[in-house]
Amino acid sequence: MPTTHAPTEALESDACYLAMKTHDARFDGSFFTAVTSTGIYCRPVCRVKLPRRENCRFFRHAAQAEAAGFRPCLRCRPELAPRANGAASWSTEDASRILALQAARLIDEPDAWAEDGPGAAQIAARLGVSDRHLRRIFEVQFGVSPLQYLQTRRLLAAKQLIADTRLPMTQVALASGFASVRRFNAAFLEHYGLNPSALRRAGGTQPDGEGGPARPIEVRLGFRPPYDANAMLGFFARRALRGIEAVSTADGKEPAKGSKPTYVKLSRTLRIQQGAQAHAGWLQLRFDLEREQVLLSVSDSLAPVLPIVISRARALFDLDAEPMAINAALHAAFPHGDGLRVPGAVDGFELAVRAVLGQQVTVAAARTLGSRLVEAFGEPLATPIDGLARLFPTPAAIAAASGDALGQLGIVRQRQTALHAIAQQVLDGKLALHAGADVPSTIAALQELPGIGAWTAQYIAMRALRWPDAFPAGDVALQKALGVSTARAASEASQAWRPWRSYAVLRAWHAPTASPSLSSPSPSSSSLPGADAAATALPLVTTAGLAA
Repeated sequence: MPTTHAPTEALESDACYLAMKTHDARFDGSFFTAVTSTGIYCRPVCRVKLPRRENCRFFRHAAQAEAAGFRPCLRCRPELAPRANGAASWSTEDASRILALQAARLIDEPDAWAEDGPGAAQIAARLGVSDRHLRRIFEVQFGVSPLQYLQTRRLLAAKQLIADTRLPMTQVALASGFASVRRFNAAFLEHYGLNPSALRRAGGTQPDGEGGPARPIEVRLGFRPPYDANAMLGFFARRALRGIEAVSTADGKEPAKGSKPTYVKLSRTLRIQQGAQAHAGWLQLRFDLEREQVLLSVSDSLAPVLPIVISRARALFDLDAEPMAINAALHAAFPHGDGLRVPGAVDGFELAVRAVLGQQVTVAAARTLGSRLVEAFGEPLATPIDGLARLFPTPAAIAAASGDALGQLGIVRQRQTALHAIAQQVLDGKLALHAGADVPSTIAALQELPGIGAWTAQYIAMRALRWPDAFPAGDVALQKALGVSTARAASEASQAWRPWRSYAVLRAWHAPTASPSLSSPSPSSSSLPGADAAATALPLVTTAGLAA
């Protein structure tokens, strides 16, 4: 029987019970309800019969509920809930809390799940503290040890793969970070009292048989409302590179100029490099707004790295954002942007290259340059989706590209130098461009490269590093939207929006009062200028609809 001690982190129990009673999706993933009479823990959106108040215990994290002896609900499936580790502002919050949140972010990345991957000691070293200190502050913040937190992440990932896919159990075990099926079965049975195969039979999915065409894998990803799905898809539609991306409209037709189409689906190719092995394939993302979910379809070729694909898809659409906390800080200043999210990236290197190509040109021009680059240096890939036939060029391909070859694509010499520098740094392992990277040091490293200024570094931090507090204060378009004329004034105005300034930037760019013709070049040719900032902003929309 589960223990009934109080959760380690205080929660407003009555408010949690009310949210559970009303199935309020805004709180999904923000807490979990454990029921002592059943030994099960659920999401706030669970549709089972409401348990009695005295039988409920509330936990911030699934790992806390599991450490107390509760099992995940098979109906609402806690593994589908958006993650909720909060945002850390490096200058205004307690250092111990920041370290614990950063450690959790690193553990949340599937690369950390493998049993031969970075353990608590390696994560502590990366954060510059001792293993013992990390365990202490982690348990204070989350109520569980880093190992318990990691084990919950592995098991919930495995549970999702069992329920939603037809992958053989061996692949499920390996993809979830277990070294063997035996260890996987033992951990699953110990924590959940269930045999993985029995869980799959109960869910009605069966592993693929031998022979026959490989079918795509389909999983569901939860998010918290409000979410302006059309705005997000519209953002990617205007930047879609020929050969690797396609965004579909409701009627399947190319939208007329000046129209406000309804977008329904994003498709793209993807390469996942895992050690010395590369996995290539495609994915598709479609919104199910009624259920507050995104439907993710993935090619069978990406099955061995499915948790990584899921993590990157969540980052691409910013599905783990906490709109209640964000809107509490930003709604008064930007009342028309509550549903906007910060678009992410499936690959940090790709995003950095595209940011450089977008310097001092319009979005349309940047898209043309990017499409030429893909055609010239991207590897061919066979897919069943019209328009998807290539992968984005690798760092090795860009680093080896000659100046003449890049020049023939229309890429000027200064951009060539920047592209070569980024590619070589990534290739040498000196530059990490993903959500687990150290933000301050990565921004500093980027700005040391030729042709990379503060705007580009902040833009990469916003989208590739998933930093919620990025702020390109020198951007001309942003300054004009805020009604100031200097970077210092913009930075001072932004302090009230920390640690959510990335979202403030999006809302400022897309505010109804913002001018659609903000195209003045930045004084610094080494940073992404106001022209591209404005162009970057315009396709993402206000809640009133798509911009022109």
